[in-house]
Amino acid sequence: MRPARRPQPILGRLSAAAAMNYRHAYHAGNFADVLKHAVLLALIEALKLKPAPFCVIDTHAGSGCYALDSAEADKTGEYRDGIARLLFPDLHGGDAHAAALPPLLRRWLDSILALPGNEHGLKLYPGSPLQAALAMRDTDSAQLCELHPEESARLRELFHRDARMHVHGRNGYEALGALLPPKEKRGLVLIDPPYEAQEAEYRLIEHALKGALERWPGGIYAVWYPIKRRSQVQPFLRWLQHCGAKRVLRAELLVHGDDSPLRLNGSGMAIINAPWQLDETLREPLRALARLLAQERPAEWKLDWLVAESAAPPAAPARLPPGPRRR
Repeated sequence: MRPARRPQPILGRLSAAAAMNYRHAYHAGNFADVLKHAVLLALIEALKLKPAPFCVIDTHAGSGCYALDSAEADKTGEYRDGIARLLFPDLHGGDAHAAALPPLLRRWLDSILALPGNEHGLKLYPGSPLQAALAMRDTDSAQLCELHPEESARLRELFHRDARMHVHGRNGYEALGALLPPKEKRGLVLIDPPYEAQEAEYRLIEHALKGALERWPGGIYAVWYPIKRRSQVQPFLRWLQHCGAKRVLRAELLVHGDDSPLRLNGSGMAIINAPWQLDETLREPLRALARLLAQERPAEWKLDWLVAESAAPPAAPARLPPGPRRR
């Protein structure tokens, strides 16, 4: 039986949906989005290595697409130090290798430039749901949670002709109890909140992950987190080390020092149950992003295992056979 023809979710009212956004539009396409969405593509490509369908669950989906020529985007100009740097890598790399993007970043950028509306330059930036839709196959599906009524409505409008994409106007943390495990028994949960609760948001994430891992211990969980002060992030990273997962990978990019609460200095992605060799897949892209997205100081990147599957507690010392008794 032939799979149904894929609907065309991006050929309808894409520009209109993007222009109506009022929230993430200030930050869409910035350096943190570049890191997050490069990792998202790497995860989806890893899932596609097997023919079985998978499900992508987005707990904080937003409105799906953002206009980079909007007043909001123009006010901050954050995308100019983000995705726009990748358009002309030879201008920002500082060495002869900068002209060639690593293949993962090349595929990611090409998919965005191929969006209707970007034919004559970068005008639209797709959010996580749309980037997932672009990378998914006909047989895969997505569950998109967005609590804000206006953004949820725009998300429904964006995907109203795509049967793969299901929009839920509800709290994404609470929805995990109903959505996990997905019927496909394979897939990815993206947790990308706006951190309006600041440090308290980490406790919400920890609570949600605890329940999610009980319901679906084999799922992949990708958590985006901001870095202002390193001390604000460390308790969450320590929690991940003891969450019970066999593999937890951390990928970070810092464009400023991690010691100021006044701005976004960097961001990270923590991946629970990271696919095999994801660290090798991300190594060159991270190195390239640090080169291309550096601002007034050299950018720093980090890629390491918070929990490695091969890691085991040190073995107890071998007990030597008793020697001859001394009298």
